[in-house]
Amino acid sequence: MSIRAIIVDTAGTTTDLNFIQDVLFPYSKRVIGEFLEKNQNNALVDYCISDVKDIALEPDASLPRVIEILSQWIDEDRKVTPLKTLQGLIWKQGYNQAEFKGHIYPDFIDSIDEILAANIRIYSFSSGSVDAQKLLFSHSDAGDLTPKFSGHFDTRTGNKLDKQAYSNICNTISLKPKQMLFISDVIEELKAADAAGLLTAQMVRNPDQKTAKFKVITSFNELEFN
Repeated sequence: MSIRAIIVDTAGTTTDLNFIQDVLFPYSKRVIGEFLEKNQNNALVDYCISDVKDIALEPDASLPRVIEILSQWIDEDRKVTPLKTLQGLIWKQGYNQAEFKGHIYPDFIDSIDEILAANIRIYSFSSGSVDAQKLLFSHSDAGDLTPKFSGHFDTRTGNKLDKQAYSNICNTISLKPKQMLFISDVIEELKAADAAGLLTAQMVRNPDQKTAKFKVITSFNELEFN
């Protein structure tokens, strides 16, 4: 496999989707009201609140209404930047208060050093914010994994279902598409990466998971770097 970089998805690929859905999302929904009330004068939080109003087409929305909108978006798992940014800030609070640790699949942890030893860089690309990704990997079951990564990408790079996002990543890290392997459990994301010319592999951790034309792996240990 003549690749120079591996780009990994997070939920369903490097971390259990249940950790996101059963731990992180409920925590963000439970504390988002209190968090916004306490931090609404923070410049970044204030910007996110304004962004929520713009996206919801409710420019005069009160703070309680913004909280209501965000709670609904959490339930819907909306891939919108202000929500993901705020969730990242909230999860930072949770990690720092030891409310939870970041779940990372053991096979990914075991494969990291082998990947790096093969002179292959590791990046992550998630609909969760870059800050949220760094929190996940820095507070993981195996300790701080962030030094192992060369970078992280989120929706500011582009929608994960849009091939342009993957072209943007290529341009950012100065590699050709065929020098990059994107690994995800989501077929639509793989289609977008494939359309941009990247090598792809579908992570299938659930035997009932739908597959497509893409190379299937069930563990990072199945990757070959020769």
